[in-house]
Amino acid sequence: MSLNRVTIIGHLGQDPELRHLPSGQTVGRFSVATDEPYTDKEGKRQERTEWHSIVVFGKVAESCGKHLSKGREVYVEGRLRTREYEAKNNGGKRQHTEIVANRVQFLGTPPADAKGEVEELPPPADFDVPF
Repeated sequence: MSLNRVTIIGHLGQDPELRHLPSGQTVGRFSVATDEPYTDKEGKRQERTEWHSIVVFGKVAESCGKHLSKGREVYVEGRLRTREYEAKNNGGKRQHTEIVANRVQFLGTPPADAKGEVEELPPPADFDVPF
């Protein structure tokens, strides 16, 4: 048995970027920052920021594109996926790990017409994000 599940709460680093797959399905991408406090060797309190790449599909992507913007706080549930690609200029193979979200809940003060959360089943395992 195995489990691939991720849950984060953080703030958007930029507005969501939306595109469409050849099938017509909407795909969105955005980054979320999470902060982790720690104490350094001198006993001073520090904070480390971790950036997470998020991918959303279908109605979830459309809703995120409509209601989310840079700085907005969100709750994200999904699974980790690592993609391998060839770097430009003969830079060799690279890997990129991202969260494929199946649930995004908007936190903080939403716009007047926004819904609190959106859900959708995960996309098929054989898809390829066009960016």
